[in-house]
Formats: sequence, structure tokens, C-alpha cells
Amino acid sequence: MALGVTVRTIVKGKNAEIPDRVRDYAERKLKRIERLTDDRTDATVELWSEHRRSAADSHFAEVALVIDGHLLRSRATGSSYQQALDDVVDKVERQAVGYKEKPRLRSRPEEEKEILRRLADGSEGPPRERRVVKVKRFAIEPMFEEDAVAQMEELGHRFFVFVSAETERVAILYQRDDGDLGLIEPVVGGDYTTGRHPTPAAAKAGSGRA
Repeated sequence: MALGVTVRTIVKGKNAEIPDRVRDYAERKLKRIERLTDDRTDATVELWSEHRRSAADSHFAEVALVIDGHLLRSRATGSSYQQALDDVVDKVERQAVGYKEKPRLRSRPEEEKEILRRLADGSEGPPRERRVVKVKRFAIEPMFEEDAVAQMEELGHRFFVFVSAETERVAILYQRDDGDLGLIEPVVGGDYTTGRHPTPAAAKAGSGRA
């Protein structure tokens, strides 16, 4: 920051007259962030109160800070204007520090920024071949669909594998995206079917979901 630079601060009230002591307090608080600003920095502080709220958060302070042409905005409440100002200046100062600590990313072309973001979240680069990394074995017992529904709900799972007591075949019960339940009955070498109507107990359990 250049020597002698100060934050140009405008303090105004929203449907309220702001005492001079509060204006002075706001300007002094904003001087804390002068180390982060330059001669293009402006700050607007808006203050108002809402008496229908609880006394602890009846006073509002909102700061709009322009740094390098970038707008930072934050709001806080308190039992007094001074308390709200303490909180909101802390918030906007943290925003300004975060903004100043990322100058290299801001200066890069938009295409390069997007590549860096994808690298940061691990989505850049050639797709990795998926492979089976875990095998889980468990015992299954014959049961009726309604018992399978109850067991799946108790476990909190979205699917449940069991042996149907009616067909003596392996079946997979699963929760559909619409909240209902579906049942897969594998048949080796059999024809594909669009499904059948579930038993009344399974249908009742499925309709109870959102």
C-alpha cells in the first residue's frame, strides 16, 4: 500500500439518523484494513435498526468494500451499532485477506483458471480405469419381500440382497429415485421382463417413502 493512502469511507443510515460518534467509530474500524488497500479503495457502511427483533441483534451494519475494482460485502448484527461494526469489519477483513492472498490466480486467463480449479478438485487428467477394490461376502437367508423391506429400512441401505422364500431365487430389493421400491429377480438365460406387481406388503412399504 502506498504511504498516505486511506480508505474512503461513507457512513450512512437507512431510515435513521446516525450519531457522529458512531460515524467516527466506523471510520476508525475501517482503518484496520488500510494495509490491504490502495488509492482506489472505497468503503460504504450502512447502518440501521429493527426494533421488532430481539435486543441482541436489533442493530445492523453492512459494509461494501471495493478493492482493485472487486466488491466485497458483509453484514452483521449486534445489540448496538458498535458491536455490529466490530463483527462486520472482522468479516470483511477476512474476505480482503483471502482476496489479496490469491493474486496469481486472479491474473490468469479464464481458461487457465478453470484448468487449475479442476486440478485442485482432482477432476483434471485422463480418466482412471475403474477396478474392484473390495469384495464383501455375507450369508443370506430365505425371506419374504415384506421382511426384506423391513431389513433394508433397518440397515438404512438403498438396496438389499436376499433369497426369496417364494421363488427360492436370489433377489435384489432397491429404492428408486422416486421413493418407491423396485425388485430385481435375476434369471440365468431367461428373458428380460419389465417387471411385475409387488406384493401388497412391499407396495405399502414403498408408498410410504417421500
